[in-house]
Amino acid sequence: MTVYISGGISNVPDYMRRFKKAEKRLKKHFDVVNPAKVLDKLPKCTAYETYMEMSIVMLKECDLIYMLKGWSNSKGASAEHGYALEHGIPIVYERD
Repeated sequence: MTVYISGGISNVPDYMRRFKKAEKRLKKHFDVVNPAKVLDKLPKCTAYETYMEMSIVMLKECDLIYMLKGWSNSKGASAEHGYALEHGIPIVYERD
C-alpha cells in the first residue's frame, strides 16, 4: 500500500521536519509519497497552482492519505482532503 502525506507547507516554518517525521514512521508499514520532498526540488518560482496539480497527480497513485495535524489550516491540504473524500481514498489523521 502507498500512503500520501498531506499537511500545511506554506507559512509552516518546520513543515519539512514534520513531513520527514511522518514519513519515517509510515515507512515501517507503507510505501510513502512525501510531497514536501518534491516541493523542495522544484524551482522557487514554481506557481502554487502547478505544485497543487502535481500533488493531486501523486495523490491519485496512492491507496490512502495521511493528514498531519493542522491540515485544516492549509488551503492545499484541504483541497487534497476534499479530493480524497470525493474519490473514496481512505483518510487517516495524525494523532498525538
